[in-house]
Amino acid sequence: MAGYVGIGVPCGIMESSVGLNALMAFAVSMTFYSGAGQFMVSSMWLAGNPVSAIVASVSFVNTRQMLYSTAFAPYFAGVKKWLTFLFSATVTDESFGVNMGLFRQGGWRPAQATLVNLLCMTTWALSNSVGVLIGDALSIPTAIASFAMTSIFICLLVTQKFDRTNVVVVIASFVGVFLFKLIGLSGAAILLGACLGVACGMLFRRIGGHRELV
Repeated sequence: MAGYVGIGVPCGIMESSVGLNALMAFAVSMTFYSGAGQFMVSSMWLAGNPVSAIVASVSFVNTRQMLYSTAFAPYFAGVKKWLTFLFSATVTDESFGVNMGLFRQGGWRPAQATLVNLLCMTTWALSNSVGVLIGDALSIPTAIASFAMTSIFICLLVTQKFDRTNVVVVIASFVGVFLFKLIGLSGAAILLGACLGVACGMLFRRIGGHRELV
């Protein structure tokens, strides 16, 4: 929850720059729960992108949520539909990592996982509102505020336990994002680059496993 304050406040500052007030930022955060998406909306709006491009780009990036739902599906067999829906609608990158680790350890229940999601969601929404108030009171460059989302993913990256497969994934993802941006696919570059990295990692692991068998 504390981690969401560090990125929620800068996101609120950016939302302030596009005209949202504290109540609007809270409402957006509680109904459109996507930190990366909210950063993208503000950044693309400030850059003068059309609404259609913003909607398409944000929707495309958020398709990763389908992968999250698929990963959690075995742990929600037989769970009431309303709870499954509520959980699915409130999953993010960070709560995915926390809940998946606890589910794999055993003894973790869907209701507990949903509570984690809701607490994180509320913290995020309140942090956005605080950020709007700060943005209205102080003049903070949006470039600095927008880097907060990038910085948290850098932190997640450097704290990983690296092996050869992870190194392949990281390098392939970086190269992929760069190439996709180079050819003009800026909106989808991150998602496509990540998919390329995962594919390369799976291929590398399969080849490595085959060599071990040989």
